[in-house]
Amino acid sequence: MPERDAVHEAGKVHSGTASRTMVDEIRRQNLRQVLLLAHRSGPLSRAELTRATGLNRSTIGGLVAELQERGLVHAHAATPTRKVGRPSAAVSASTQTVAIAVNPEVDTIDVALVSLGGRVVHRVRYANDHIPTPAEFVNIVGAIIEGMRPDQLGLRSVGVGLAIPGLVREADGRVLLAPHLDWRDVPVAAMLEAKIGLPVVGANDANCGILAEVAFGAASGTGVIVYLNGGASGIGSGIVIDGQLIRGSGGHAGEFGHTLVNSMGSSCHCGAVGCLETEVRLDRLIAAAGARPSTAAEMNALVSDAWHHPQSACGRELHRQLPYLATAFRTIINALNPVQLVLGGYLAAILLAAGETALTDRIGPSLPGAREEVSLAATQLGDGLLLIGAAELVFAPLVDDPASQQRVDGAIASNLESRPALKL
Repeated sequence: MPERDAVHEAGKVHSGTASRTMVDEIRRQNLRQVLLLAHRSGPLSRAELTRATGLNRSTIGGLVAELQERGLVHAHAATPTRKVGRPSAAVSASTQTVAIAVNPEVDTIDVALVSLGGRVVHRVRYANDHIPTPAEFVNIVGAIIEGMRPDQLGLRSVGVGLAIPGLVREADGRVLLAPHLDWRDVPVAAMLEAKIGLPVVGANDANCGILAEVAFGAASGTGVIVYLNGGASGIGSGIVIDGQLIRGSGGHAGEFGHTLVNSMGSSCHCGAVGCLETEVRLDRLIAAAGARPSTAAEMNALVSDAWHHPQSACGRELHRQLPYLATAFRTIINALNPVQLVLGGYLAAILLAAGETALTDRIGPSLPGAREEVSLAATQLGDGLLLIGAAELVFAPLVDDPASQQRVDGAIASNLESRPALKL
């Protein structure tokens, strides 16, 4: 073949390869769009998917069929209507594809099966008689998962997500510091992987909480949204800007639990004095009440009683904490000018009891306009919030690229293999 013909043929091959690559990328993006909509907003009719994506009905039909084949969506029978024309079938995320979500706390270990779509399918709450060591935690979770047997329920588990109350290196799930659990520099994700044979990812529990609220709850708007959670392990927090979690260079951004609120306060485990989580503490409230709530409803009732009876022991403790919480709010508002503060855990119970106006009135002076622009909201997902967020860690790579593997669990395994090697 003459040289110029060879060059011409090579150019055609290169052009063809580039075209196929572009077609594959467009298909991947289209699959992602449809699965993300089904996961976060489903069920949706095919007509609604057409409007939301800008794709035609024929293309939507092919994408839905492919996602069905991969076990990622359901296409429900059409619902009869009085409208003229053929009714459109509803598409929703598969309830058979689940992540195993785990949230260790000082008093309990929560384990749940969470399906695509953010639905908690099954949940086990194990009460600790002492704070578990990492090895004990791994053994307990392994036994709970073995007892759940998702496969026998007709479910397909694609991985495990950990919501850890502490500093977690998200690249490999290594717990750098979980002070209330007394875990320091422990490869918890790797230990659990070795125990159960499933890929495990982990993150700070507050980051999991705001991921869940972004996907399904109160933090779905645009602008800067800050999340604060009050739990047994202190104050967790996170920042979202225009729907994107701000992780920081190592995944540790937004630690507002260590905001200075009392220069004459108690020493914190971080080495500072008077941090928010040394002054605003659930355990102090429970000690003053003399009773430990076991459900969200009981927590709401305890906080409501304390708010309305400020002279009671629990009421005095709650009202002692409120100025420090307001100081943290003011610092966050001045620093970030958020549109919303989303409160979880017992902080949400305080908001529900006191009301937004009573809390914002306590914030005091802040930069002009900033205080007026922020609203307070309680989390919408209840006490399943952190578990739903832990499941989002598992689902994220799958939703981002549903076409990357032939099998659902392979997509998660592929993401696991791309992480840096663990140093045990």
